[in-house]
Amino acid sequence: MRLLVTGAAGFIGSALVEAALAAGHEVLSFDALLRAGRLENLAAVRSTPRHRFVKGDVRDAAAVAAAFEIARPDAVLHLAAESHVDVSIASPTPCVSTNVCGTLTLLEASLAWWRKRGRPAHFRFLQVSTDEVFGALGPQDPPFTEESPCRPSSPYAASKAAADHLALAWFRTWGLPVIVTHGTNTYGPRQHREKLIPRAITAALAGRPIPLYGSGAQIRDWIHVEDHARALLAALASAAPGRRWLIGARNELANRVLVGRICALLDEARPACAPHARLIRHVADRPGHDFRYAVDPRAFMAQPDGRRQFP
Repeated sequence: MRLLVTGAAGFIGSALVEAALAAGHEVLSFDALLRAGRLENLAAVRSTPRHRFVKGDVRDAAAVAAAFEIARPDAVLHLAAESHVDVSIASPTPCVSTNVCGTLTLLEASLAWWRKRGRPAHFRFLQVSTDEVFGALGPQDPPFTEESPCRPSSPYAASKAAADHLALAWFRTWGLPVIVTHGTNTYGPRQHREKLIPRAITAALAGRPIPLYGSGAQIRDWIHVEDHARALLAALASAAPGRRWLIGARNELANRVLVGRICALLDEARPACAPHARLIRHVADRPGHDFRYAVDPRAFMAQPDGRRQFP
């Protein structure tokens, strides 16, 4: 397939590009290279003949239209987003502009392209979202499902929920084949240092305090970025349009437990600097901090109607 991937120079985006090329697809990577997108994230695939990079902003209708003409895509995988909750709290406007207006621009371009090509049945628009749109769970609550209501707590989560609703509206109103995925917390190579795991590691290696919000009791489900990328390609190949698909690992950990494990691993690697846990500092919690996220991925893994199962 010919794929147009937005946010391709980001953390999950670059892993997805690598996975798609390894699977034999052609990929046009589209990224504005703003705060989180870095061209070096695509260094491993820059010389691949089936890959091309185009710098552009999803809010720029002309740039998006030009990318469609170059890529001639069979599918659009939309990952471009302002994704950090703290940044969205400090400055909501750029987050809403990129995540909502950018998605609108991309949906309009996708609908025009799909119609121009005669509404091919195989075309897909994959809206890559987050479990944060569903809000917070209590300690004993069952995990989120595709039927869970959206109750976002942060400007970031609200902007992603709005983008998801737009994408599904394009499916219901015009029939554009849209799939929405909701992934859990993701970790792995090339993650931005503002995120919890790389922030803890880099602070500990430098001997600086490791900040931990509140009591550190917040619970997250963690999935490796390569597994998340594989799941996105599986959704692209198998998921029915108009559905939400939840991607998770059933790997729930409290933040303080996670940071404690990181410190223990660093104690083994750098015993002269042990114990690294002495660097942990509890700081004031951020506003509206959700206590727990967890998703039930069984519907995704079952793949109804005889579709291929998640590998």
